[in-house]
Amino acid sequence: MDVLRIRGGTPLRGQLSVPGSKNAALAILSSVVLSDGPVVLHNVPEVSDVAIKVGLLQQFGCQVEWREGSLFIDCSGLKFWRASEESMRPIRTGFYLLGPMLARIGRADIPMPGGCKIGSRPVDFHLKGLSIMGAKIKLDSGRYIAEAPKLHGGEIHFEVPSAGATQHLMATATLAEGTFTISNAAMEPEVVALADFLNRMGARIEGAGTSTVTIRGVKSLSGCEFRIPEDRLQAGTYMLAGAITGGDVTVTDIWPEPQTALVSKLREAGLEVNEGSDWIHVRAERRPRSVTIKTMPYPGFPTDMQQPMSALLALADGQSVIEETLYESRIGHVPELNRMGADMTARGRMTIINGVERLQGAAVEASDLRAGAALCLAGLAAQGETIVKNVHFIDRGYEGLESRLRHLGATIERLGLEEWEAASTGRKLS
Repeated sequence: MDVLRIRGGTPLRGQLSVPGSKNAALAILSSVVLSDGPVVLHNVPEVSDVAIKVGLLQQFGCQVEWREGSLFIDCSGLKFWRASEESMRPIRTGFYLLGPMLARIGRADIPMPGGCKIGSRPVDFHLKGLSIMGAKIKLDSGRYIAEAPKLHGGEIHFEVPSAGATQHLMATATLAEGTFTISNAAMEPEVVALADFLNRMGARIEGAGTSTVTIRGVKSLSGCEFRIPEDRLQAGTYMLAGAITGGDVTVTDIWPEPQTALVSKLREAGLEVNEGSDWIHVRAERRPRSVTIKTMPYPGFPTDMQQPMSALLALADGQSVIEETLYESRIGHVPELNRMGADMTARGRMTIINGVERLQGAAVEASDLRAGAALCLAGLAAQGETIVKNVHFIDRGYEGLESRLRHLGATIERLGLEEWEAASTGRKLS
């Protein structure tokens, strides 16, 4: 177990690029089993979630090799395998292999999904869509056991857009007979990236990025070469790092459009934000103003950014309100930021933030991935030293977080937990 030790108070300055998208990579890695030829993925983020997913693919008989940031994958030897609960529990997207396994070999046995505990994350839409395609699925002792000798087309309407269900069903339907239609589909950039990948393998998908996605089944998919797009959530985090420290940061080699909701709120808070064709520049010359935020499916304000954004609003002038509409338990950062001097109150799905003039370093614990990012941002702005524990959550979605922050001028280092405890108590390690 590691910790991050942060000495705050330094405005971050400079420019940096971000790795490939974790969420896009995980969706695509669920879909590579559909191909009967080799797949090469470039710009794959080296984060723990991806490493776990690669391990799962290897259990199912896929050959996977890392070569200088690229993944070379061959699933021609795909086989039925009863995946263990221990191997699936750390990440939610292991469950997204269910449909593609059915489409490719006709059966699957997958444990219930895991991942960060941020609230109820039902899989009803996933199961309903697979059933519409002809899959027979039963839940037995925490495992989904499914069979589908042949999948066929159909249509499903989501009461609420679901990025995971859209991706899962879209991928599965590529090998179904006939046409499958998803209405009120999620429109996230990661959905578009997955559709682009599948189409490059020979799928026939139209409408990705809109509320209606149509998939016309094909008999087989071949291998391809594909570059994972940059991670919009990591990009947003580094933009906030510049903002919260009163700095001047440019994130390069990104697509600015997916940042529209975040950029709008940063400007509303009084920050200077400029954009180019592949970059966004954030400069903070004064204390931010309070704002009101309501998380929504894309293109609304992303739920994954509300926790990091709350760290900035902890220092805003006035009272901010964040309403989390997607995950009712995404509030683990609130008590930890209060340890650092923030004034936050969680009321159901609402977080009331009364801005303070300064934060003070403290020892805090991440409860999930984005809560960990929020605590790191707060530590960058706080007076004194901040220790962030449970770094394994952060490692799930941020590649080289501390090295990128150091590139911008931050004082941050990773220590083993025992090493930090020894240093803090003055004892020597044996």
